[in-house]
Amino acid sequence: MSVLAAAAIVASEEGGEVLNELWFPAPLFGVIMFAFFAVLAGVTFAFRDVANRHAEKAEAFAREHGEDARAAH
Repeated sequence: MSVLAAAAIVASEEGGEVLNELWFPAPLFGVIMFAFFAVLAGVTFAFRDVANRHAEKAEAFAREHGEDARAAH
């Protein structure tokens, strides 16, 4: 038996496991993360049509600076 295996056996026999308590119940972590991702989805959804809101500005820029400027960006 190796020294490492012997040390593992001795450590397991001592029962010296340290359990750190969670800040709040485990299912609450899932609820919090679900709410967090729902907020992120809401922010993403709010900005879904920003490019189309300013289509007239893009067309005016293309008229002023030529179509090549639009392709470069």
